[in-house]
Order: sequence, then C-alpha cells, then structure tokens
Amino acid sequence: MAKSVDRAVGVDIGGTGIKAGIVDLKRGVLLSDRIRVNTPKGAAPDDVLAAVNEVLDKLGGVDKTVPLGVAFPAIVKKGRTLSAANVSKKWVDFEAEKFFEKGLGRDIQFVNDADAAGVAEVRYGAAKGHDGLTILTTLGTGIGSAFIYNGTLIPNTELGHLWYEGESIEKYAAYSAMEREDLTWEDWTKRLQLFYDHVEFLFSPDLFVVGGGVSKHPERFLPMLKLRTPILPAVHRNSSGIIGAAALAGD
Repeated sequence: MAKSVDRAVGVDIGGTGIKAGIVDLKRGVLLSDRIRVNTPKGAAPDDVLAAVNEVLDKLGGVDKTVPLGVAFPAIVKKGRTLSAANVSKKWVDFEAEKFFEKGLGRDIQFVNDADAAGVAEVRYGAAKGHDGLTILTTLGTGIGSAFIYNGTLIPNTELGHLWYEGESIEKYAAYSAMEREDLTWEDWTKRLQLFYDHVEFLFSPDLFVVGGGVSKHPERFLPMLKLRTPILPAVHRNSSGIIGAAALAGD
C-alpha cells in the first residue's frame, strides 16, 4: 500500500506574481508563509522557471520527496500548454511539464491555475459539500474558470475568452480592467454582471465561487450582483491555486 501523503508544495504562476507554499493536505491550509515573487516581464519560459526556482529557494527546506504541484494560466493537456493569454506566446504548444521537471530536477503535477483553485475550493472551501455544477471564476489579471460537477473537475474551461465586442471578455471584465481604467467598484460590477448573466444562461450552475486577487474584497462587489445562482467568495482567496496544485500533486 502506498504511503499516505500529508503535505505537498503548491506553486501558482500568475500574470503578475508567482506564489508558493507548503500545504497540509488533511486540512487544506498553508503550513508555511506564502512566498511571492513578481512574474518576470514577458513571462518567457526560461525566466518563469528561474522565478519558480527562486520562490522555492525562499520557501526553504522542501525535500524532493514532497510532492510538488504547479498551476499555470493556460490550457493544459497532458502536460503541454496550448494557450498563452497573459504570458509569452512561447508557451503555446509547449511541453511545459517536462520543461519544469527538467529545470526543477523532480517530478511535478502540472495543471491549469483556475482548475487548481477549483479543486481547493471543492475539497476544502466554499464549494465543499455542494452537489451539481459549481463554477469557480478567478478574477485577476484575466478571468480563469473551473467547472466542478458533483466533486469532479471538468478541466480546461476558458470562460475568460468568451467573445465580447471583438475580444476576450476578460479584457473588459477582469479585475485588471478596473485598475487599468480606474473604474469605480460600481462601474466594474456592471461589467461583471454582464459576464455572469451570460455564463449563468449558458450553463445553469448551482453555485458560483469567486477567487483570484479580488476575492479579498468580496463586500465591495458581490452584494451588487443580481443573479439567480448563489455566489460565494473563495474561502482560500488568492491561495486557492497553491492549495489546489498541492492537493492534486498529493493524489
């Protein structure tokens, strides 16, 4: 019988920051500080790998026998990245998992970042115990999404790339759009309303969960959204990607 794994390391690579932590897999909480470095400008593979090595060095004391999960903002199929919305185009059709395994000198579990956050919230957070379809959206540099149906992940949904006025809707409705265009919370929430109305109509979910950078301010926008579907902030907020990546690595 395989030895039970009680901890793992999660790394969450985002458009602006790369974060890591050691995760208690029984409780779904960080056992370490959350370590963060800035995502290198341009986010090319070699530069991102160097930054991941840096964040793991800062984390310290991570034995290579401890499982490691890496979450990344792209479509991920069989370890290959098939898209690159907020990182270098060099990631398109790139053997990312093998690249990181070689560069880190260890086996890893490689997954889409929003899918990792969805796993964290269904195992340990806001979606735990909810039946039916949960849709998690991460609102940050872009808009990521994860579909969880009766506890099972349906990977690589990309709701941030629904088409709106000739471009991906994340350009219009991501948290970064509020910052970039200096929008008020009220004006930005009107954009979110349009996004969630469309997603609700297409998929009839049973629960929405909101993660990403903006999830630390749920009181500023969630009460203004008018939806039929219940909508909750992610319990683990911007650490969901770390926790989910670690959880998948520990499976």
